[in-house]
Formats: sequence, C-alpha cells, structure tokens
Amino acid sequence: MISGILNRLKSAFIKDKSYRDTSFNQHWWQIILVTSLGVTALVWGSRELKWLQSWELKAYDQMLRSRPIEPPDPRILVVTITEEDLTLEKWPLSDATINKLLAKLESYQPRVIALNIYRPTQNNLANGLENPHNIIGTCLFSSMGRSEISAPPNLPPENIGYNDLIPDSQEDQIIRRALLFSEPIDQKCDTQFSFAALAAINYLEQADINVDFAKHNFYLGKTIFPILSANSGSYQAINARGYQILLNYRHPNHLAQTVTLTQVLNNQVNPNWVKDKLVIIGTTAASVHPGLYTPYTAASKQPARTPAVFIHAQIASQLLSTVLDKRPLMWYWPDWVELIWLGGWSLMGSVLGWRLRHPLLLVVVGGITLAGLVGICTGLFLQAGWLPLIPPALALVMSSVSVMTYTTYKTQQQTKVILLQVEQQQAAIEQLNILLQETQATIATTAVYDQHSHNHAAIVTPEKNTGDLLLSGRYHIISVIASGGFGRTYLAQDTQRPGNPSCVVKQLMPARRDTKFLQVARRLFNTEAEILEVLGKHQQIPTLFAYFETDEEFYLIEEYISGHTLNEELPPTENIKSEAFVIAMLKEVLEILAFIHEHRVIHRDIKPTNIIRSAKDNRLVLIDFGAVKLMQPPSSDETELATVAIGTRGYAPPEQFAGHPRLSSDIYALGMMGIQALTGISPQELQPDPETGNVMWRESAEVSAELAEILDKMVRYHFSDRYQSANAVLQDLKRFSNLIHILS
Repeated sequence: MISGILNRLKSAFIKDKSYRDTSFNQHWWQIILVTSLGVTALVWGSRELKWLQSWELKAYDQMLRSRPIEPPDPRILVVTITEEDLTLEKWPLSDATINKLLAKLESYQPRVIALNIYRPTQNNLANGLENPHNIIGTCLFSSMGRSEISAPPNLPPENIGYNDLIPDSQEDQIIRRALLFSEPIDQKCDTQFSFAALAAINYLEQADINVDFAKHNFYLGKTIFPILSANSGSYQAINARGYQILLNYRHPNHLAQTVTLTQVLNNQVNPNWVKDKLVIIGTTAASVHPGLYTPYTAASKQPARTPAVFIHAQIASQLLSTVLDKRPLMWYWPDWVELIWLGGWSLMGSVLGWRLRHPLLLVVVGGITLAGLVGICTGLFLQAGWLPLIPPALALVMSSVSVMTYTTYKTQQQTKVILLQVEQQQAAIEQLNILLQETQATIATTAVYDQHSHNHAAIVTPEKNTGDLLLSGRYHIISVIASGGFGRTYLAQDTQRPGNPSCVVKQLMPARRDTKFLQVARRLFNTEAEILEVLGKHQQIPTLFAYFETDEEFYLIEEYISGHTLNEELPPTENIKSEAFVIAMLKEVLEILAFIHEHRVIHRDIKPTNIIRSAKDNRLVLIDFGAVKLMQPPSSDETELATVAIGTRGYAPPEQFAGHPRLSSDIYALGMMGIQALTGISPQELQPDPETGNVMWRESAEVSAELAEILDKMVRYHFSDRYQSANAVLQDLKRFSNLIHILS
C-alpha cells in the first residue's frame, strides 16, 4: 500500500479526501498487469538471448526419456559391426567381407540395404550382386578439421546419401535434429539426400509412396514434414540450413531388431528378420568411431555415446512410422502463441502472489501450480507437442515472488504508519477523555445551577433534512439512519458520481467548541479516518470515500451497504441458531478481524448491530469503527462507556472496560455473539463464575463439546487465557468443521 494513502490534512478546516486513494489495494489489477508484463518481457528477452536454451533443451531431453516405451519398428533390421566382430577381421573390413555380408542379406530378399560404412578403398563394393540398385551407400561432407569422404565409385549417384549428423551446440553436442536434405557443398560428396532419408524414401517408393517438394515443404505421399526454422520450439537462432526436422526418438533399447556381422555370416539370422525389411549396416565399435551424444545420454543404464548407425536408424524409422503408422511428428507453437503462453503463466503467478501474500502458502500453492505446468507440458509432449517449460516456470515464480514481496513491503510500510497513527490516536483519546471529564463536571455544575436559576438552555445541533444544501457541495441528504449522543448517520446521494449512488454520511459533533477541545478532537478524527481509509480496502468493510470538517463538525462519507444487521438474525429476535450457523458466522467475522488485527487495529465494538448482512451477496460486513465516538459523551450508561474505553456492555471484556483493549478483546465480543446465538440469552444477562470470572452458559445450550471449548476459550475472563489471534480461532474452527465432515 502506497504512502500517499496516509497523507496528512494540511488545513484545519474544509479538508476533502474524496479521491479514494490510488493504493495498490485499489488498483490491484495494475500491479498484477505491470508485474506480469515486466516479467514476461524479461523472461522473453532472456530467451531470445539464448540464456534459457540449455535449460529448455535439458527439459526436452528429460520429457523425451520419460515417455512410455513404444514397440520396436518391425520394418528395420540393424546389422552391427562390433568390437567382437573386429577380433576376427581387422578394420577396415575388406571388400570381400562386405560383399559376402551383402550377398548373404540379399539372399533373404530385403527391400533396401543401407550401408553406413566408408573405407579408404572400396572399389569392388557390391560386385557380383544380383540387385545392387537396392543398396544405399554413404559419403561424408568436409568440415573443420576433417576432409570429405567420397562415395563408393561403383554405386549409382542416386543411391548415395551423406552421413553427416547435426549436434545442437558446442556445449552439449547432442543430436536432436535430423538433416534430411541439403545443397551439395563438396565435389566428392555430391548428393542432396541424407543417408537415412534416402534409405527410407527408397523403402517407401517400392510401396508406391513417392517424395514430393511443394511450396518449400517436403511430402512423402500425403504426409507433410514441416521444415524446422531457426526459432522453432525452444530453439533460438540455430543453424537451420537445409531441410531439418526434430528427431522423435524411440527408446534405444526398443528401436529395432539388431544382429551382428558374425551372426549374419554364420547363418544365425532368421530370414524373416530380413525379408522385405530396411536393413541398415554400420559399426558400433568405439575403436572405429566413439559415437555421438543423444537425449538418452543422461539416462541410467545407457551408454554415454550412441553409435551413428542407431541414430540413422532412428531417422529412418521416424520417416517410415510417420507415413505408414501415422506416428505424430514433433510439433510446436509459433512465437506469438508461445509469448501468450508465457504471459499467461506470468499473469497467474502475479495473481497467486497477490492473493496469497504468505511465503509458506505461496510455496505450497506455487509448487502445486508448477506441478500443473509440468503436467500440462508432459501430457502434450506425449502427444508430440513441445511447449516451453522453463520460461513459463520462471515467469510464474518471478511474478508471484515479485508481487508478494512488493505487497508485503507495502503492507509493512502501511502497518508502521498505522501503528504510529494508533499511538497518536491513543494519546488523543487520553487527552480527550480528560477534557470530557471536565465537560461532565461542567454539565453537573450547570445542572445544579439550572435548578435554581432556570436559565440553562441546551445547545442542539439540528438534523440535516432532505432539501438541505449539498454537504461539501456534493452529498445530498436523503434521510436519517440513526441518531445518538456522538452524532447522526444519514443516507445520502453522491451527486458527483455517475448515477448518484447512495452513501452513508456520519456527522460527528464534538461535545465542546472551544479551541483546545477541537484541536484534540480534530487530531483524533484525522488519524481515525486515515485508519478507516486503509481498512476500507477490505471487501467486507465499508469503503471510506471521503472525510472532512466544516463548521466545527466532522463528517465521514462511507459506502452504503444495503441489508440488515445481524441483530435481526440472532435470538431473542429470531430462534436459537444451529451450530452450522454459528460456525459460519464466526468464520466470516474472524476473517475480517484477521485483516484488521494484521494492521494492529482493534475494532472495540463488535456486536450484532455493527455487523450487516449484505443484501447484494449475503456476506457479513463489519461497520462502525468508533474511536471517534469519544468526541461526544455517550447518551446511555447501558451502552457506550463514558471513559477512555469504548464498547457495549455484555460484549466488551473486562480489560476493555478498564481502558486497555487488546486484539483478543474483539475475539471476546465475537465469542459472546456465538454464545448468544446458541443460548438465546443476551450477553448482559449471562452470569460469571464467582471463582474464575468466566461466563457460565453451557447449561443453557445444546452444543457439541468441541465447539463449546472453542467458544469458552474465546470468552475467557483474562485476556491472556484467550485466543491471541483470529487466525488461531479459524484454525480450530476449520479442524472442527473437517471432523464434522468426516464423521458425516
């Protein structure tokens, strides 16, 4: 809450506070909106600068590893050349050995054989085979520190695909993308097709599914493969040259049927594993190639590096299963949708921070919300959707913590100011009490004199009537609501607001008009009004619209609450109430008390007539914060106390009678209301225990032991024996309510 909420009045006379301040309580949506937009901009900017990309990719890898395991691809057979195979024949394998392997596989009638092997000399490769056109060979583009490797010379150029794979970055070197097509950059490796894509396309073409390029998109039959751009998904400014797609991995242990070179050469392979299959041949020996990093590198029981032949098999399997099995491709949102997604979670975090305002509660609810975010992202990832996870998680946490920190800081600042005002209020009350005692003595002396002289004439302030001039130029008096010793309450219309809405005008008339008394009364009025202005931000406390002084009379302009007082619902006016009614009433009023006690403000006059049941939403509204009543002596000894204490007999506890109210004094008064509802007996009629001073009431009510214990603790004679906070009572009531729910 901002400091402008408590600006002091500079003038001693007409001082209008009808602005209804610009505190953060009043403009909560501005705080939430500004925080959400600021955090969204900060996180989005960090994302654009690639500061979050490594985290997002790690989250991507984790979700990929967490997916349910799919069955192996039945269309692929992987033939591996292992370290054990190389103990029989040293690397590089001879053309004779490779040709023997190809001839053995060809005898089992595969649809396509993809040979992911390149050697310095392979001039006789595929010589003597009956169908060499079904064999796909490979070459390698040149790169930094590595020369290009030519394709086998005796394979047709259209059967050659490049072997290159694309790591994401120099930092993690993980293969997450598949480069399907690229413009040739070398003379010795002059092909546009990747090795895996070419193998899959040849396999599909034999099933009359052809490749097509239209409008910069790649089609296999009717299936479109959207091109990966530089900012697709959670990528930022990646090298997206060529035609790339996200690699939708199968679990490495469930990719495809796998056999070794030795098993094939020794006739240890089931022919059905080969017939009409795509056979991919490659080495897994670390002595030939150490392998590459994949998202499964960090998984338990998985090798740190994956042989390239398995990654090519992953790419080929993805193309085949997408076309033939309708297995979904990885999809992602465009940038503008991801921005809305990020902003939505930032907004949610701001709302949580505003509503909760307690670190422990924010941790619990925020943790549940984060779990929900993870659940949504994981659930959609199971459907191949890649949604940003880290940026919205950061935005949720940052915005909630920011708003909570801001509101906590402002509340603390406001509470400090209110505490100072309460201290000033108490000092003013004490001074006013002394002056009022002088007034009482003067009145008594005057009364004795009047009995003899009959010359005394009381000064009476006339009531405001309909048709009077506008109060402060804007408030049109409609009728009198109440009239008492301290002043009058009117129903009025605010002529300067759209629709002339109703409002309540409280006219507070000082007992004396001398300068000394007015100075103290004015100070009490201003501090009390400023406190009311802050408390009125609560939705169950009337809003203070304005406060001002004119003609040495003080006015409060408050929100009009249409409804009836709780006095009309409690016995003896109505029948004795049920426990459910009492519990609901206590909870609702205690929540209001928790708010005002948080600001170290004591109401001092909790009673049924000061609680209104709103006709609009049926909520209970607490009214009549009455320290300003001390500006006028009370009209009856049976109600308002004519000392520094304020309260109503029966509801006010002993320490309040003595002029030393505590926060637990309000709890006492509310407890007496609960007892009145259960017994039908007015608090003034209940008798205290002569030994303890505690109210005796249980014999007059049918009540459960648990609720009776709570009420007893609320109304203990000594304030130190009572509940010390409204929240403590609420906790016990909620436990009692939960117990009733379980038993029922």
